[in-house]
Amino acid sequence: MRGHQGRGRALPTKSGSRSVRSGPRQARAGARLGGGNRGGSKLDRRPPDRHRLLESYRAGVAAIRQFAARCDDWEAPTPCAEWQAIDLAGHLRCVAENHLEYLQDAPDSRLAKLFAQDIATAVLIRQQARQNAAELAVLPPESGRERIMSFTVSADAYLDLMADAWEKTHFIFRGTKYTVGDHAGSACVEWHLHAWDLARAVGEDYRPADPELLVAAWAWGVPHLPLSREADPWIRVLRSSGRSQEWRRDRPVRARRRR
Repeated sequence: MRGHQGRGRALPTKSGSRSVRSGPRQARAGARLGGGNRGGSKLDRRPPDRHRLLESYRAGVAAIRQFAARCDDWEAPTPCAEWQAIDLAGHLRCVAENHLEYLQDAPDSRLAKLFAQDIATAVLIRQQARQNAAELAVLPPESGRERIMSFTVSADAYLDLMADAWEKTHFIFRGTKYTVGDHAGSACVEWHLHAWDLARAVGEDYRPADPELLVAAWAWGVPHLPLSREADPWIRVLRSSGRSQEWRRDRPVRARRRR
């Protein structure tokens, strides 16, 4: 979800939000999401079902592989501003490798240290942008399909590990503890968004089978970026990420990218 275009704004910390010292998970859900999440609903305040989340994660990885297999022009533009399909494939490889590294190093990972800083969200966004750009710049020369193969290996390894570490603390952001299971929602959303990017790059469209799950996954897994207000759950996720559903390969639409 290409953070170098701005990964988002922080959710305000409300009285009674899920802090490190707070009570049971379910009792904390409403306070954690209801006040700070713009356009939030009662559905947003319920954590995503674990089984549905894991199923959606697998579906997102499969969709990326599906559209990558149909890509015969890796220099094609994508909805990710300034990125061709080959760049998007490289970003996917980097993000999947990072997710695996962050999980293995949690709760002392680079991600945890990044989110532990007492800094403005705009600064956090710029730091993530620099990381994304730097990692993409040093990738070895590879084909798009080779990059997608590397992405698949890391994404599958992450899936295998996170199931056994679901309740483990992943990082703390503005006094709120986020678990491995929470952050799995972020990865799940990212895969489906980039599947859509690849679909549009090859002249097709994509809509996940369970967009309502992605709304909940976003609310619990992306603490620094509130959801928009659209009624359609998939359009809501697209808009919240800064994408325009009007983007076409032959008619690109510049949008304010957040993820």
